Amino acid sequence: MPGAVPIEVDSSLEAAQATGVDYSNANGTETVNGIYKRPNGVNGVVNGVNGQEELNGLNGLRAGTWPSNLHTRPSSRSSSSNGTINGNTGTFAADPHSPHENEAGGPRSRSFAHIRTWADDPKTSTFPRISKPMELMRHAYDCVVIGSGYGGGVAAARMARAGKHVCLLERGKERWPGEFPSGTGDALDQLHYSGQIVPPWLPKKVVHGGDPTGMYHLIFGNGQNAIVGNGLGGTSLINANVFLEADEEVLKFKEWPKEIKNNKGCLNEYYKKVAEVLEPEEYPHDWPKLPKLELLKKQAEYLNMSEKFRRVKQTTRFRNGPNSCGVEMSASASTGQDPTGLNDGSKTTTLVTYLADAWNWGADMFCESEVRYITEAPEGGYLVYFAWHGGNRGHFKANFHEDLMWVHAKEAVFLGAGAIGTTEILLRSKQMGLKMSDRVGQGMSGNGDMLAFGYNTDYEVNAMGKQFPSPYHPIGPCITGIIDNRKGHRTPLDGYVIEEGTIPGALVPFMQALLELMPGSVEETGESLVESVKANLARAGSFFLGPYFRKGAIEKTQVYLIMSHDSNQAYLTLKEDKPVLEFIGVGRSDHVKYLNHVLEKATRAVGGTFVQNPWYSLLGQQQVTVHPIGGACMGDSGDVGVTNHAGAVFKGDGEEVHEGLIVTDGAVIPTSLGANPFATIAALAERSLDLYAKENKLNVSTEQNGVLDLFGSPKHPKYRRKHALKQQLKQQRLEDDEEEDGIYHAHKSITSARRMKDGGFGFTEVMSGHIHRLHDKDDGSFRDTIDDYELANRTAKSLCETARFFLSVQAFNTRSVVNDPKHSANLTGTFSCPTLEGSPFMVRRGNFNLFLVDTKAPGTRNLTYDFDMVGTSGQRLHFHGYKVVDSSVALAPIQFWRSTSTLYVTITERPPKNSVDAVDGEDFCPRGKVVAQGIMRIQPRDFLSEMLTLAPTGSSIFGKVKSVADFMTFFTRKSMSLFLAPLTPLQYPSPTYSGFVNNTPRTKAWKITARDGVTTSLYVWEPTNTTVETKNLFMIPGASVDHQIFALPTIRFNAVNYFRRAGYRVFVTVHRIGVLMEAQNNWTTFDARLDLRACLELIRKEYGTGEIIHDDSRSASENPRRKPEPVYTIAHCMGSVAFATGLLDGTIPASWIKGVTCSQVFMNPIWNCVNMIKILSLPIPADRLYRLFAGNWFSCSTGKNDSYVQKALNELLRLMPDDRKEICNNATCHRISLVFARCWNHRNLNEATHRQIDRFFGGVNMTLLHLLMKQGFEKHVMSNGPLYERLDTPENIRKLEGIPFLLFVGGDNAVLSPESTERTYEILTDTFGARQDGDIQYRRRVVPDYGHLDCWMGRNAWKDVYPFVREEVDRVVREPGYKFKGFDDEFQAMMDSGELLAQ
Repeated sequence: MPGAVPIEVDSSLEAAQATGVDYSNANGTETVNGIYKRPNGVNGVVNGVNGQEELNGLNGLRAGTWPSNLHTRPSSRSSSSNGTINGNTGTFAADPHSPHENEAGGPRSRSFAHIRTWADDPKTSTFPRISKPMELMRHAYDCVVIGSGYGGGVAAARMARAGKHVCLLERGKERWPGEFPSGTGDALDQLHYSGQIVPPWLPKKVVHGGDPTGMYHLIFGNGQNAIVGNGLGGTSLINANVFLEADEEVLKFKEWPKEIKNNKGCLNEYYKKVAEVLEPEEYPHDWPKLPKLELLKKQAEYLNMSEKFRRVKQTTRFRNGPNSCGVEMSASASTGQDPTGLNDGSKTTTLVTYLADAWNWGADMFCESEVRYITEAPEGGYLVYFAWHGGNRGHFKANFHEDLMWVHAKEAVFLGAGAIGTTEILLRSKQMGLKMSDRVGQGMSGNGDMLAFGYNTDYEVNAMGKQFPSPYHPIGPCITGIIDNRKGHRTPLDGYVIEEGTIPGALVPFMQALLELMPGSVEETGESLVESVKANLARAGSFFLGPYFRKGAIEKTQVYLIMSHDSNQAYLTLKEDKPVLEFIGVGRSDHVKYLNHVLEKATRAVGGTFVQNPWYSLLGQQQVTVHPIGGACMGDSGDVGVTNHAGAVFKGDGEEVHEGLIVTDGAVIPTSLGANPFATIAALAERSLDLYAKENKLNVSTEQNGVLDLFGSPKHPKYRRKHALKQQLKQQRLEDDEEEDGIYHAHKSITSARRMKDGGFGFTEVMSGHIHRLHDKDDGSFRDTIDDYELANRTAKSLCETARFFLSVQAFNTRSVVNDPKHSANLTGTFSCPTLEGSPFMVRRGNFNLFLVDTKAPGTRNLTYDFDMVGTSGQRLHFHGYKVVDSSVALAPIQFWRSTSTLYVTITERPPKNSVDAVDGEDFCPRGKVVAQGIMRIQPRDFLSEMLTLAPTGSSIFGKVKSVADFMTFFTRKSMSLFLAPLTPLQYPSPTYSGFVNNTPRTKAWKITARDGVTTSLYVWEPTNTTVETKNLFMIPGASVDHQIFALPTIRFNAVNYFRRAGYRVFVTVHRIGVLMEAQNNWTTFDARLDLRACLELIRKEYGTGEIIHDDSRSASENPRRKPEPVYTIAHCMGSVAFATGLLDGTIPASWIKGVTCSQVFMNPIWNCVNMIKILSLPIPADRLYRLFAGNWFSCSTGKNDSYVQKALNELLRLMPDDRKEICNNATCHRISLVFARCWNHRNLNEATHRQIDRFFGGVNMTLLHLLMKQGFEKHVMSNGPLYERLDTPENIRKLEGIPFLLFVGGDNAVLSPESTERTYEILTDTFGARQDGDIQYRRRVVPDYGHLDCWMGRNAWKDVYPFVREEVDRVVREPGYKFKGFDDEFQAMMDSGELLAQ
């Protein structure tokens, strides 16, 4: 009978897990891939059982970060003995997988990482980003963590869980599985080297090169070299994953502090903590055999060490599912690529554990931040100075390490930058005045690391890493086996471990040449002729068929890694401000020679050639280590160590320590461990953080994470949400509140740009000059003239009052920079002015405005710099500077350079928190007392460096190119002059929409069928004001538009909102000449009258507002039918003309109408000048001409891929004459202006409306256009052709008797002449008189500064147009004396706050 494993999961879910198909359980709870509602994370219930908030509903199993009942799997199902029952019928075992985990499945031909998101477009975010842009950094945090390896990761996670505001600074970049280098070229691009090369035949030389933020940092030293990792995750990204605890005898060495050496097992609980997080396990026995592992086992037998061979625990995943911290991971693809970063998602680094956990608990992480030194802060705590590599700032070599940024750690700094990185920071901090022990930099060790090779053995090894290995011939993780020979020696110093390894694919092409040509190789002796021929054939096979030839010499090469003990006599110093390692006697000691002899024996036993590592062979018996430790060693006092047993830094030679200055990485380890050190480093870090938390009475939360959504937001953010900010703004604002507000808005901009995949650009600028500090005797008055700035500059020069800023400009959305009137980007960096207290000042989230219109000087544009800055002493000042570019630069290159390189600077105190001066405006006004003025300039050499820093951002190469092109086009266009604006690229409709801030969903929609069988739409909105009686209001849009002109989603308060708020049930028709498919069928305004009648019939039937009609046929549950009452109607443009034809010819009975408001026209359409020119200037009517070349339909919308005729037309429309202030490059706007003339004053539309105007317009058929031209020319409404009967006859006009009219027109209407409403008004008053029953029956109004459609679509129409229309409607519809009273709602709140005026 086959084995069975009972699991409490329904069968359909289990099947979905096995197949990967989508699954929904019976109770309707949504799951994805049978496991999660959102793969890789939501903080919620999936398949929730018993209504509990648990992951997968299985009693919260495996949702924690480090739960005490963690179900780890030591190896595999078949190898696990826990819960196994043996019987006659088979074997039964409890499955060790958690509810979210599953087996790896069969062999895979391609490795991939399981980093998932629940998104419609997976390209939106290919990889998570848990680090933040520098623009989001605060100036102060409770704790600052330096480095993100095991020590830094532990510190960040524990302090974040303790509720502290944590800032983590990492020198490298953030990369996730799938982003790590795989090829040789990619790997070389990520190489950074430094240190002192010491070849025996050349003098010593300090070198420094490569990308400082690259993943691989090669440090040259004297005696031993080191390789460490850079990146978010530190060296854990590239280590071999071996989890090996230090031997207890080693922890008793005299170098350890008494709290550790005298306390046996003191690290055990912390090893356990680390293991709960990192979940180490052996290579499973039920996985494919690995040749390199089997060969090491065979070599152990030859060395008589069989009992010391075993599979080693490693932090590699061999199952799918979320890890202990809730991050989705994959089973190992056995690529052997561990040393260069695993792309298969199986490597349990600090990135996917401690750092992901810290992110979930609100820690802020910043990459490309190279910490230089630490000083004590005047306000208490520490200032951490760092060089930010963002913005290509490294091109300014003279400023990069001089003008440093800083962050204030109010309580603690945890150094986890690695043994070399932390020691370098402490050495430099000591130089800068921070007191500490003279032992800093001493007692370093390479952990006895050795690298060697067994070349061309008699056995297949398969140790050459490959990005996509054969699924039937796996390479395996880098290290899977160990010969642990640490015990049984005279002294623990003689112990060592031997491990097999792999060579990453990036180095494989060079291996044969390296191994063949390396001096000092020890070849096998006594080979037979046959064996010798086989060996040479293997060499030839690798040479001719490539390194992956299975029978070749390279594929038969074993890689040896040894950890032992060295003399711990290395030290690190700073030469030319760069760290230099000095390892004494590492490669020449007798112990190293003995270990080499052991490896020679192991190699000879398998028929191979023993080859030393290149450093040993080429650089005078030097070694290379991947485990540098020490430099800030633990000790009982400062005369023997740098830190105490808890990692706190001694202030000198005594036992006094710097409170809150703690080292948490391998730098504290005072002796070599003889084993892979990361488990011990992490355990010591856990211990240090535990002691710190107890000392400061901190409660480190143990709440479980659940499955993390790394593409979403942290569950425990350390910032307030927007609504909380608004509540804070009602009270006195504190400085921290202002910072939170700025961070919120910056985060919103960054997130929006990323979500929309907008391209951006950035550059870095250095300006220097002289700024004169005004003293108390100065009156502090502000004088903004060039002469005053020149005077301050001359005075500052005479007093040597220099100033300099080093600022990075970053625009996250080039389109926003180009189109936004402020052309704004972010500023981040430093400002230095020694005469101002608190220098250097930090600049974050400043504003850079490119070519901002100067309203005070016609034809002048300014480049402005505005930012608040914080000094090291806590002082806050405001910097305002501007460059003036005016007409003097025309055809004058030298003057253009002077204008764009000269900055006029004013520095002021911060304004009082509640002062009206604190309100921002486009025109600068000093918001506090002026403290300094002067001039700064760009030097030519700095300008050249600035050009090198210009870099685009974007989601693709095309996006980056486009971003640069857009920026350069914009810059060139603005630099040249505004008269070149019409020649810039046309703005076509955007495929995505934005700025839809006012979704106005209809209450009901009706399909209306007119008597000629044409079906149109009628939308209904019920009133939102229930304090007054509901009345009906019928609104008719014009031609080529629909209901959205009244329910516009891009303005916060549209006409439908307005009239619903006034107590009206609003009906809006979309008739046959609007935005409907029917519009192309040659319908006209005369035909549309039938749609209007049908709408009125339905309104009268279904929405009567008169007395109740008793109808026995209606059930009691139905609303009672009411008598119909006349309906007040608002009609716009050609909708009003269609309505006029219906009233005049009797199609619409006048008795159905309560009153009419006519927008722009009623029965006397008279075209404005531009439209009359279109009619009269051409020999052939425009409609016939267009019909001849392009067909019967003219669409107002267009696109880049339109027909050649339409694209040619779009280009010609650039030249269409108009007022200069109305020029734009929107192609749709041009086409609308062609057919109707300009429909608005551009200043009345907001950006969202104008940018997306194509969404609100349809088109026009030529039959309708011909009728409109004829009516406008003859100045009256008429019927269809061929008769074109005049409808405004005296007898038809008599039908309008008793209907009150309001006629209004925009004062700047370019479509229809104001004479249109004037003539109708005169006809009505001449026919019926101005008054009826003592009331004025007919009114006419001209709206100043408005055009045509902006009377309804304008951003301020709510205050300029809607009110007088409502007053007229109220006067006619409601009882005499009625006056509308506003009430508290969202619109009133927006009016009171001024938000509507800012839209």
